[in-house]
Parts: sequence; C-alpha cells; structure tokens
Amino acid sequence: MTGQSALILGGTGAVGKELLKELLASPDVVRVGEYGRRVTPLDQIGAGKDKLEQKTIDFEKLEESGLKEGKWDAVYIALGTSKSAAGGAAAFEKIDREYVVNAARAAKTDDPNHAQRVLYVSTYGADSKSSFLYTRSKGLTEEGLASLGYSDTIIFRPGGLRANREKVRPAEKVFGALTGVLNHITPSFEIRVETLAKSMRMAGILGSSALPAVADATKEGKGDTQFTLISNRGAIGLAKTG
Repeated sequence: MTGQSALILGGTGAVGKELLKELLASPDVVRVGEYGRRVTPLDQIGAGKDKLEQKTIDFEKLEESGLKEGKWDAVYIALGTSKSAAGGAAAFEKIDREYVVNAARAAKTDDPNHAQRVLYVSTYGADSKSSFLYTRSKGLTEEGLASLGYSDTIIFRPGGLRANREKVRPAEKVFGALTGVLNHITPSFEIRVETLAKSMRMAGILGSSALPAVADATKEGKGDTQFTLISNRGAIGLAKTG
C-alpha cells in the first residue's frame, strides 16, 4: 500500500513519538494524522511537517472527533497507560481498552471498497484469560480490534521497551541492566522503541500478505476475529530488513 494515508493514536508516548517520526519521514506515506488527548508540539517535529494533520480529541466524545472523515488507509495505535497512572483498575481498562477499541471503530470507514489496516502495540504475554490485569486487558483489546472488520489487523507484542530518556528512574536502571543481561541469552527479550516503530511502519505499508519470513508472523484468533501477530523477535527481524 503506497501513497498511504496514516492515522496515529498515541503519538506522544514512547513508541508513538518514534512512530510519528517514521511515518512523517516515509516517502510511502503521503498524509499523516496525529489525533489524541495531546499532540506533539510543532517545534518538536522535523521532516514531513507539511503532510501532518493534528487534532486534539475527547475519547469520551468520539462522535465529534472526525476520525472517520479522514478515510485513513492505515490506523496505528500506540495508546496505553498503566494502572497507577490511570488512577485505578477501572480507569486503566477504560483508557487501555475501551478508548483503543472505540477509537479504532470510529476511524473505520463505511466504504466497503476502501481496504483499511489497523496496527496495535500490545505486550508480551497478552492473553484475554490472564489473571493479571495488564496482560488480560491487552488480550481483550486485541480481540476487540480483530472483531471490528478491518481488512487487515496486525498486532505487535513487544518485550521490554528500551527508550532514551534524559532522566531515568532507579527502577528503570535496574530493569535495563537485567534486560541487557537477558538479551545476551535471548536476543529478542527487549526491543528499542525506534526499532519497534520502524517495524510497525514497515508492516503498515506491506500488510500481512507481504510480510517477509523474518517477521515470523503468525495468524491468531478464530473465524472473523483473526489477526496477524508479530512477536518481539519478529519485530526486530522485520526492522533489520529495512
């Protein structure tokens, strides 16, 4: 899918920031929409600013968002939070699952001849039957997205995310050291956010049917709720081909 229009939800997060850069710099993407509760300040955007459309939206009033009117070819979702940041389990699930699925539904065109692709950053271990809130919510979100009827649904389950930050919390230093050691044993234990973003951009352009073998993509789900799954190892492999 070349000459693509791409919508990104969650463009101000760790993965979203890098994904926005990838989409704006890509010659295959001609129009980029960044919609969210917050959007990236224009003075922080370099290449591709001329093809960027930004809009702040209220996820409680998606009927006013204009997401559908964009007729986006690819919808990239890097939206998420944590239980502590959200202020509790109920608020976490509302943001992490309801907002994601509802926004993807709102961005889906009514034109049956318009093939659309949705790509979502989930997490390693996502499982709708998990006893853990975080992984259960991600698994339910995956299933919710797969049920929307997009032409192509691609889910990424990254491992530990490694991002460059000016200030790193002590706990993150410990975790970073641990994943660094584990990565020598299992090279796909963690992934840099830049690598994940690159892989997502490539998958969004290629689509499930054209993914190279190194992406190690598998089909998950049943019937009308099938989706393409790309693991941490596959995301790393796909990014290297680009």
